Amino acid sequence: MPRQARLDAPGALHHIIIRGINRSPIFKDDEDKRLFLQRLGRTVTEGQCSVYAWVLMANHVHLLFKSGKHSISTVMRRVLTWYAQYFNRKHHRSGHLFENRYKSILCDEETYLLALVRYLHLNPMRAKIVSTLDELDRYRWSGHRAILGKVSHSWMETEYVLSRFGKSRRKAHAAYRRFIEEGMGMGRNAKLTGGKLVRDVGGWSGVLSLRTKGKTEKSDGRILGNGDFVQSVLQEIEDGQLRQLRLRRKGITIQDIIQEECGRYGVSTKELVNGSRRSLVSNVRATIAYRCMEEVGVSAAEIARQLGVTTSSITRGIERVKDQR
Repeated sequence: MPRQARLDAPGALHHIIIRGINRSPIFKDDEDKRLFLQRLGRTVTEGQCSVYAWVLMANHVHLLFKSGKHSISTVMRRVLTWYAQYFNRKHHRSGHLFENRYKSILCDEETYLLALVRYLHLNPMRAKIVSTLDELDRYRWSGHRAILGKVSHSWMETEYVLSRFGKSRRKAHAAYRRFIEEGMGMGRNAKLTGGKLVRDVGGWSGVLSLRTKGKTEKSDGRILGNGDFVQSVLQEIEDGQLRQLRLRRKGITIQDIIQEECGRYGVSTKELVNGSRRSLVSNVRATIAYRCMEEVGVSAAEIARQLGVTTSSITRGIERVKDQR
């Protein structure tokens, strides 16, 4: 069964899970972790994104993340591509470092924000890296210390999280720490890390119960929330797909968009498809690629074939246009 596309909804809360290929380590020492965080912080700051919780483990990373000017896919590509190149050079290896697809679960913020903050920050305890709350307070490789005010990460939205626990900083810190302590014995929670969304109705028994009552609950394995939340997210996606379908029914093709944009900017189609790197031609090519993906819904590989360039250059061009809008 083909994998579903990630849901990259701007401004929505996502739980992102990045794993090493074949569960292999992605960090071998503290310097690896420090540089990963440095790159992550720089990238989310440039992209005006928000990070509410994070933890680095030996072979995987959890992030609680909200996209801003830059999409999740843009941020992840910039961080993971840079880090994989750094890691391979330093540790004299080659090939893929990460699983081909990081997992991204769109979450109902009002319901799950604090539960996810706690779940992510308790990872070191579940993995038996630390055994007490005091040790967790000192653990360097999660956002827990930052929320407690013991270290500063300018790129992390600690104040937003603390605002859920109290108005004064001292009381909020104490309430947050109690909240973490209350979750210490909870163990792994599958519904917070993915899997099919039979989540909010008590598993398959809950789904069957609804069915016997003649009810259905909208579900999707990429979304964490109740049926109404899932339905609203999927409706937004469907609206965008219907817009593409309407444009297709009007007969708009890749060639139509190429002719329109070349005519608008005075660029010949011959120069466009012959790989010219002239600035104007590159910009027109990026605009065409963006429109083809948004309005016609074709793949980057097909756009690249039509424009005579590589798929990666098309992907970069589309992201460049997105950043400018």
